[in-house]
Formats: sequence, C-alpha cells, structure tokens
Amino acid sequence: MASAAQILVADDDAAIRTVISQAMMRAGFEVRVTSNIATLWRWISAGEGDLVITDVLMPDGNAFDVLPRIKNLRPELPVVVMSAQNTFMTAIKASERGAYDYVPKPFDLTELVSIVRRALAEPKTAVPNGEDAGENMPLIGRSPAMQDIYRALARMMQTDLTVTISGESGTGKELVARALHDYGRRRKGPFVAINMAAIPRDLIESELFGHEKGAFTGAQARSSGRFEQAEGGTLFLDEIGDMPMEAQTRLLRVLQQGEYTVVGGRTPIATDVRIVAATNKDLRQLIGRGLFREDLFYRLNVVPLRLPPLRERIEDLPDLARHFFQQVQKEGLPHKILTPAALDVLRRYHWPGNVRELENLIRRLAALYPQDEISAEIIEHELAADHARTLDAPVDGSKPVDLSASVERYLTEYFASFGEDLPPVGLHGRILRDVEYPLIAAALAATRGNQVKAADLLGVNRNTLRKKIRDLDISVVRSLR
Repeated sequence: MASAAQILVADDDAAIRTVISQAMMRAGFEVRVTSNIATLWRWISAGEGDLVITDVLMPDGNAFDVLPRIKNLRPELPVVVMSAQNTFMTAIKASERGAYDYVPKPFDLTELVSIVRRALAEPKTAVPNGEDAGENMPLIGRSPAMQDIYRALARMMQTDLTVTISGESGTGKELVARALHDYGRRRKGPFVAINMAAIPRDLIESELFGHEKGAFTGAQARSSGRFEQAEGGTLFLDEIGDMPMEAQTRLLRVLQQGEYTVVGGRTPIATDVRIVAATNKDLRQLIGRGLFREDLFYRLNVVPLRLPPLRERIEDLPDLARHFFQQVQKEGLPHKILTPAALDVLRRYHWPGNVRELENLIRRLAALYPQDEISAEIIEHELAADHARTLDAPVDGSKPVDLSASVERYLTEYFASFGEDLPPVGLHGRILRDVEYPLIAAALAATRGNQVKAADLLGVNRNTLRKKIRDLDISVVRSLR
C-alpha cells in the first residue's frame, strides 16, 4: 500500500497552521507544520515533503525569495502560496517564481484540499521562472471576484491561449488585456489594440490585414494592418461583437491556419500574434441572431474571462478611489480624501458606468473642489448632477432629446432575437418594469431623493410614485437623500 503524501505547511499564524493541518489529515495526508522559512527550507533540502503550502510573509523571510531556490533544488515539488496581500501583483509574482497556485486569505479549506489533490496528481514538471514584474499595479481590488481574475490571469501569463474578455462597459477589459501582454511571455513585443465599434465597417478588413496600393478607391499606397503591426506581440480586438461577418470569416482563417492575405493581395502571410478579444455583448445571443459565426466564437473563446461590474465588487471601491486620487495627484491635482460618510454614499450607488464612471468622478472631485476632505453632500450632489444631465427635460428650455428612435431600435432587435418564435407572454408588463426602474431612479437622483419633486418631474401622483418605489425596491432613493 502506497504511503500517504506528506504536506509541509509554513505559516506564522498558529490558528491557520492548525486548521490546514486538520483539513489535510482528514483528507488522508501526512502533515508537518512550521512557523518559519528556515525550518521549511531545512525540510525541503533534506528531501522531505511532497507538496508545500506556505504563507508569503514570514518572521524570518519572504516565501517569494525562497521559491526560486526551491525550484532549482527540487523543480518537481509543487508549492502553493498563501497571502493576505491579495493584489494582482501577488498572484503574478507567485506564478513567476514558480508557485503551483496562489490562494488568497481568507481561503476555503475545501478548495485548498482540491488544489493539493490536483497538484499531487499532475506529472512532476518544473515551472519556468520568469523576470520580476515590478511593483506596478495595473488592476486594483481585493474582493473575491477580483481574486478569481488574478488567479486566472496568473495561469495564462506564460501561455499563448486565445482569451475572450466579457463584461459591461467601463469594467476594465483593455486593462486586463494589457496585463496579459505586459506580464506574459510576449511582453517584449508590441501591444496593438483595435476597436471594432469605432471603425467604419467597410474599412475593418483593411485596418486588420492591411491593403495593397490600388486595392480600393483611395488606396494610394500599401498600408500595413494591425496584424502586421502586432507581429510577435498581442492583438487586442475590442468590441469583437461589432465585427462584420466578412471580416469574421477572414479572422477565422487566421486563427485556423496562422496566416492572412492583405486586401488586394494574393500571397498568404504567416503571422505570430496572440489574440485577446473583448465584448460587452452576449456573443451566444448574436450567434442565435445570425450576427456572429459560431465557429469563430469557439476559436476565440478558448479561455473565457468575465469581468465583474463594480456593483458586484463594491468592497473594492475604497481601494479604487484611493488609487484614482493618487493618480490625479501625480498629474498635479491636489490630494483629496473621502470621508466615511462619502464612502457610504458611493457604496450604495449602483454604478452604471462601472470603474470608468468612478474614475471620472474622482477626477472631477479633485479638480473642482478646494476641500481636502470630500463630504457625503458633495458626492450626493455630483451623482445627482450626473443623472440630471441624462434626463430629456433641460431646465433651459432647449429641445429635449427624442428617445423614441432608440427605444424602437432596441425593441426591434429584441423581437428579432427570437427569430421565427414568439417572445414570452406578458411582455408588456415586463418591458414597463424594465423601463420604470431606471426612469424613476434617475428622476430621484436628479431631485436628490425629493419624492415630491420627482413626482412632478415624472408627471405622476406622489402616492403612485411611492408605490412604484416600494414595488421596484429602488434603493437609490435611500442613497441620495
């Protein structure tokens, strides 16, 4: 009968050593625990242990400093790194130093046992050691949602797998794409971005693949495309859902065969480019409507990565706000801080514009207000002003914005998404509810929570408005009063 695998656990917290030890023994492993790096290194040097679980910061050293030594001495030994410093750079450093995995504290014991089992079951191979990534922080946040992102990114850094990043506008999709490039093995190559939604549809193929002189009217000379410009590096295809079908077909050929032809050219050109795509649309829904190729979707969606909206990682808001204040201070604007009450208002806000909206707000606060401390009243005023600017009843009497075309276009696309089938019954009431929530929330924000003024603005009875607020559970009222 084979002997049980031995797990070496190093952490200066006795309680953590105890819970990990008990969990591993229940899982059938032998365990040795220590509170310092020196003892851990002595055990490893003596050939003990089949897997290591270690905290990063220890009383007598840093696990990141000893990881390269472990990899040199025993390259087959899996090392799982734990840390309460749950940042993007922690995950990246763990990956670059050769750790098998990174586990943020507090951790889930069941998940930790699962990681250990998986590591012990895999073939024992050395993990390449990379260069130091430095202390730059391209991504901010310590929430569980962001920890999942960090760990996924760390695993993909040393690969060329195609990644599709999905998420609402303003969640930071290009930041993630840049992080994949800047900390990956293609970091010495170029990073080239192209936004499909910002380029005329009839020019996208030329922008991507380049064109020969005379290929079309106005092509006065040969022009290189983004694939050529990104050679050896990363090509970021933003808003991939807006790519026309003709260009999708040509992109699929590149992904399948590793070559392309310029517009107007005949000779295939081999390409060595990592593709990272991003979208704020549901690509599967576009496939159902015949607007996106299913075979291209599966080629792009090798590694899907969903970025959470800010409302799903609201605990990251203080760190994000602090980071943006530091950024604007470096640009010459005065230093500011948020009062606890101001932070409470920001936490209760729904953030339709996500992290980008928060960054714009912070820049505005730093530029417009002389106070060193930003109060809750200032935050409420700015958030209300943001929503007031979106309403279609300007106080100066200018011509209101006609929303009918946008609504009609939305509903036309919605019905078209069902093809020959009919949408679910009860659609009238459901659409009304979908429209009423943002409309009432915006009106309350514009009137800073004054229900009498909001009712007048909407042209409804005050009691009717109160009932709608209660039925729709519109929390923005409480946040902006």
